[in-house]
Amino acid sequence: MAEERIITTDAPHTTVVHDSGRSGGGAGWFIGIVLVLVLIAGLYFFTQMSGSESAKDNAIANAANQVGDAAQKAGDAVAK
Repeated sequence: MAEERIITTDAPHTTVVHDSGRSGGGAGWFIGIVLVLVLIAGLYFFTQMSGSESAKDNAIANAANQVGDAAQKAGDAVAK
């Protein structure tokens, strides 16, 4: 809340001082910047995890194809 003080002196004028009650600290800006950095870091790690999941899936699919090819060759050898 704003506080208003009236200072009267013997001189023929009156000075009115308004205090806004706000401090000049930058804590709000600091917290906002930290939150943005945490959000960016979270998005980065999430995208890295998604990339490793697809790489793992591709490796499993390639291994399954190789097993299938080996089984096909074994089946062909038995048929001869």
